[in-house]
Amino acid sequence: MTIRFGILTLSDRSSRGQRADASGPALAHLIGTQNWSVAKEAILPDEESAIRGTLIEWADSGDVDVILTTGGTGFALRDVTPEATRAVIQRDAPGLAEAMRTASLVKTPHAMLSRAVAGIRGRTLIVNLPGSPKGAVENLQTILPVLPHAVQLLRDDPASESSH
Repeated sequence: MTIRFGILTLSDRSSRGQRADASGPALAHLIGTQNWSVAKEAILPDEESAIRGTLIEWADSGDVDVILTTGGTGFALRDVTPEATRAVIQRDAPGLAEAMRTASLVKTPHAMLSRAVAGIRGRTLIVNLPGSPKGAVENLQTILPVLPHAVQLLRDDPASESSH
């Protein structure tokens, strides 16, 4: 099964060209190892309205099955990714965020500071990941095993029930 991803990096400095985006390429590499594809990529500043607009545009386009955001999930005042995500999703998928926090907590107590959320808009899954390349990749690795089934369900694939 091919899964089409959008990778949205949220960083004031990267969006201004002051720092190279390392998380987006790290996620794209991991996605490639699964023989999945990256259909959309962008870097935006930590601006809630811009994040909301891009999430809506990508999810509603039908071009992606999963949108991964990286960055903006912590306690800093400009970390608004969870708020932007909550504003656009129609259904929560809390188990994904819970699983990522649980797995991360084994590695660092800072996992308790993650405000990442996951949810569904239409037929698209949106998942917030940390901004660090290491954290983003580790969190994506945690949920990788369930993504094919999640996408099958979102696509209303009749085979989705046989994979339980």
